[in-house]
Amino acid sequence: MDKEKVVYKKLSYEIIGVLFEVYNELGYGYKEGHYEKAIAKCFEEKGIEYKRQAMYKVKFKGENMGTQYLDFLVNDKIVLELKKGNYFSRKNIDQVKAYLKVTGKKLAILANYTPKGVKTMRVLNIK
Repeated sequence: MDKEKVVYKKLSYEIIGVLFEVYNELGYGYKEGHYEKAIAKCFEEKGIEYKRQAMYKVKFKGENMGTQYLDFLVNDKIVLELKKGNYFSRKNIDQVKAYLKVTGKKLAILANYTPKGVKTMRVLNIK
């Protein structure tokens, strides 16, 4: 396996830069929705294509079982999910994996806004 091959390296770097830019200005303590709006504003300023609260249907045997809403789908490639807290919970990781499964995308970035900064985790869709 090629050690230099990172899925969507440049776009991931740009997204993480936006996450830190928002944190550096807002700091910690706001609702996820406030961070979401600020991130959307930064994406627009930087010309990064995104869908906010992108809806996907969960289907079973062709029938709709429900819907899931992604915080962001960036450049139709990367799922971005925002959280507040000091650690990545199993529940949050499982949520992001479900988003990857329903969208068929290769990569998600799970971002936690913490009192000490932004923590990010890349989650790959391994088929």
